[in-house]
Amino acid sequence: MSQIPEPDLEYMQKVLLEMLAIPSPTGFTDTIVRYVAERLTEIGIPFEMTRRGTIRGTLKGRRDSPDRAVSVHLDTIGAMVREIKDNGRLSLTAIGCWSSRFAEGSRVSVFSDHGVFRGSVLPLLASGHAFNTEVDQLPISWDHVELRLDALIASRADCESLGISVGDFVAFDPLPEFTESGHISARHLDDKAGVAALLAALKAVVESGQEPPIDCHPLFTITEEVGSGAAAALPWDVSEFVGIDIAPVATGQRSTEHTVSVAMHDSGGPYDYHLSRQLLRLASENEIPVRRDLFRYYHSDAQSAVTAGHDIRTALIAFGCDATHGYERTHIDSLAALSRLLGAYLLSPPVFASDAQPENGSLERFSHQLEHDAQMEPETRVPTVDSLVGNREREG
Repeated sequence: MSQIPEPDLEYMQKVLLEMLAIPSPTGFTDTIVRYVAERLTEIGIPFEMTRRGTIRGTLKGRRDSPDRAVSVHLDTIGAMVREIKDNGRLSLTAIGCWSSRFAEGSRVSVFSDHGVFRGSVLPLLASGHAFNTEVDQLPISWDHVELRLDALIASRADCESLGISVGDFVAFDPLPEFTESGHISARHLDDKAGVAALLAALKAVVESGQEPPIDCHPLFTITEEVGSGAAAALPWDVSEFVGIDIAPVATGQRSTEHTVSVAMHDSGGPYDYHLSRQLLRLASENEIPVRRDLFRYYHSDAQSAVTAGHDIRTALIAFGCDATHGYERTHIDSLAALSRLLGAYLLSPPVFASDAQPENGSLERFSHQLEHDAQMEPETRVPTVDSLVGNREREG
């Protein structure tokens, strides 16, 4: 077994902080794509890009088939201008699936075709002095918040004269804070913390001089938050696909801010039996703190790749995070565990070398989840056909 190189946690935190400073709601990702491409160049990993900006890198291994992919997403939740109101304030529509509850009170940037404007997202009844307890009666929805721009605006015409238009992107300030306790709080840790963990793992593997057994393609997608993610990002002979994302820490979940999670199931159904258990074995063998979990209201790049028709084994590993799609918090322990597990996976052999070729109608190389006898041994014993036939003959 290869020695797992330790990730550079200072590097991980540095690139995370730099990425958090780059607004990247889905559809507005060019700058973050350029940033990550520069980091890959520094590490020494060649890459190509799709037309819209998905990055497809290649970490060469001793064999080029079957190869594997690991995927993170660069896009975040955000908003877009839906309407310019008569009073010059802006109605919003969400980018990605998230509640307006977490938007209220946020400082934001509006990116028009002509410049950047600052502002705040407020409930329609924003002043307790003016509306008293009515403030608490306001429903929670995107129809009940508005964006107040920091500009001399009193009407729709004033707003339009500044170049503000329907369809302008709205990015929410990340407000990052890294505390001495090791906690990392910010908006948009989903999935920039995952990106930082992958970059740190790639850097550690390259600098260690170890050669992976098979080629690996790190993918950096740009539309995960709206569902299409890795749908068209796999042109190679990829047989294994590991998504990297966020694990919700909440009541009813097993994930924690101090471990890496292996998701066994999400809204798209179960992940691959064998690949998921290989990841769990790698964590156990390398003393990486890990949890199994199931995510109820959750999709990932792995699911988008399968839905697009790719015949691949999929798994999902994730850092534990409290208040996902809100003001998120994780811990450096979880990011370190995620990065170490990625390093172990990159240096591990394929789950099945035979995945390089289709089965061609033969079961000889096909996988086993449980031995046949164990699967067919129910608690209530099933009588044999011969015994039933014999009983009927005797009764006749």
